[in-house]
Amino acid sequence: MDTTTSSSAHRDRRASGLPGRVDTLVIGAGQAGLATSYWLTQLGVEHLVLERRDGIGGAWQDRWDSFYLNTPNFFCRLPGLGYEGSEPDAFIPRNAVVDLFRDYARRIAAPVQLGTSATRISGAAGAFTVETTRGQLAAANVVLANGAFQRPRIPTASADIPARIKQLHSHDYRNATQLPDGAVLVVGTGQSGGQITEDLLAAGRQVHLSVSSCPEAPRRYRGRDLLHWILELNLHGSEYGINGFQVANLPSPAGRFLCNPLISGNDGGHSIHVRELGRRGVRLHGRFEGADDGVLTFSDDLPERLALVEAGFSPRLRLADAYIEALGIDAPAADPVPDDPWLPPEPGARLDLAAEDIRSIIWATGYSMDFSFLDFPVLDQWNYPRHNRGVTEVPGLFAVGLPWLTRHASATLGLVGEDAGYVAEQIAARHA
Repeated sequence: MDTTTSSSAHRDRRASGLPGRVDTLVIGAGQAGLATSYWLTQLGVEHLVLERRDGIGGAWQDRWDSFYLNTPNFFCRLPGLGYEGSEPDAFIPRNAVVDLFRDYARRIAAPVQLGTSATRISGAAGAFTVETTRGQLAAANVVLANGAFQRPRIPTASADIPARIKQLHSHDYRNATQLPDGAVLVVGTGQSGGQITEDLLAAGRQVHLSVSSCPEAPRRYRGRDLLHWILELNLHGSEYGINGFQVANLPSPAGRFLCNPLISGNDGGHSIHVRELGRRGVRLHGRFEGADDGVLTFSDDLPERLALVEAGFSPRLRLADAYIEALGIDAPAADPVPDDPWLPPEPGARLDLAAEDIRSIIWATGYSMDFSFLDFPVLDQWNYPRHNRGVTEVPGLFAVGLPWLTRHASATLGLVGEDAGYVAEQIAARHA
């Protein structure tokens, strides 16, 4: 990685405490907060970044030990930072991702206050009052850059599972040694659920897997990593009338929370196929529905569910095909999709935890956004800030780094910098 900005250390203000007032307060020092800090510095806007964790590295610090970044090196496009190495299609492990963020914060001299959470934000434009775990401060502008991974989401039915069963959210899973001996049930087949299942298999554990509706996708498509086409469609698709990756073309606001494709950055990057996990010995079940005295119930639709998972990403692949055709790109034809009729011998809709020696459950069931600290009626029915390109309905209050803020990949390393730059310009314009 290379950067064009200052190489001085970022300013960890932990010891010095909070200032009484700051022009712009950025909540969160993950990729969205640091990208915003970069642009605010370029525009000469005095600011402070609050980070609730004790170290920079964002939510990547909450991943398991064997985690690799799901996006290739070329997808790292933070402002002032680009990949110039010899392995653009390679993937880096969790600790290297954290190191990357810490180095980036130092190079851009981000004014970060670690170990500090915002607990309440009230007031009005130019006079926001921000209460934190380290005291109170005033701010003229506030940027919400704390992302969508704040509150681990666990089904309420988990309370009906016997206390002898160890339960963890994927947020807290690190490796198989955390778990008691015996089989493990993983609930959810998003990226976390699929990758943790593979991690448990590598550790020699018997795994049961509750299949959700998250789509499978090819790691490589028409000669390039899948993320190459996703990046191109986000950046340039609308120039050719291909708008499926723009927020205005979502069929419903609920589409902002659809699953990411089931792929992995481990082992050089690969696709994860649920049927193949079944062939490797994973016991597959439908969607988790409830528990009663140690017996879990699942939807009795596994064949239909597997077909849905396998076809779910096809519309976005067709957009990539349209983009290739519109630009006249010389790309190989797509690999044929194999007809795979395999099904587990006895899928079943009920699972007796004791009979199957299942002693632990990992809930790979995603996160909920948490903006409960906002004292403004600015959230929609999905707890998502109402905004236009990150400019909320409350003057002086902004948002960066949320899924589908302006387009499909708004929250990612590849595109968060563009939204951060626009928001920083709006803040600078308020001064003018």
